[in-house]
Amino acid sequence: MPLSPSEITKRRAVRIRTRLKAVANGRPRLSVFRSSKNIYAQVIDDARGVTLAAASTLEGEGKKGADKDAAAAVGKLVAERAIEKGVKDVVFDRGGHIFHGRIKALADAAREAGLNF
Repeated sequence: MPLSPSEITKRRAVRIRTRLKAVANGRPRLSVFRSSKNIYAQVIDDARGVTLAAASTLEGEGKKGADKDAAAAVGKLVAERAIEKGVKDVVFDRGGHIFHGRIKALADAAREAGLNF
């Protein structure tokens, strides 16, 4: 039985995540989840299994909504929180989404705020 498009997307995301963990060389992973209304970002240490920093558009003072400006604000915020924890180098995990639009805006803002990936 052929896989549905959602099953294909899930398998691709798992495959990419597994590859990122192998290539990371001990660096934490900047994981991005995008829904239709919000965007979430976490810096995860896979060796210890803990989240070091997180941010989303659901937080109070940031820009709300599903646009590039809100994604850029989340990218800047998660980068600032990661740098406070002493994390400068990360591996970018786009979660199976293409590097375009809100995902790209978040990544660019995180780079400008000081994260290296």
